[in-house]
Amino acid sequence: MDVIPLEVPGRQVIQSYGEGRFRIAGTVHAGSVLVWPERTEAWPVGEAGAIEIGSLSAVARAEEVTEILLVGCGARFLPVPADLREALREEGMALEWMDTGAACRTFNVLLGEDRRVAAALIAVD
Repeated sequence: MDVIPLEVPGRQVIQSYGEGRFRIAGTVHAGSVLVWPERTEAWPVGEAGAIEIGSLSAVARAEEVTEILLVGCGARFLPVPADLREALREEGMALEWMDTGAACRTFNVLLGEDRRVAAALIAVD
């Protein structure tokens, strides 16, 4: 699915998702990803049930300060794992949990507002 185009030079704008991959700032990434405003990296999580504070440790350890963490939990909305919201709050991050498509669109909006955001996105078919 194409995401509404947004031009933010030097930023990791999410251009499309689907078929098990993402196109971010002109680069195709196969599988799930972690996205910050200035970089994207592979994320070895394939389903919402595997998301827990340990699987998000790269976000907590990152040099970039993240105030809002968007989690795209897959093709459809699923419940937030128990205690995850509180664990991230203790790391100084607000959790916004939604399906992957909504997380991609929201990331781009917050990126355009120059917010301190990161996204953990599960790839969808």
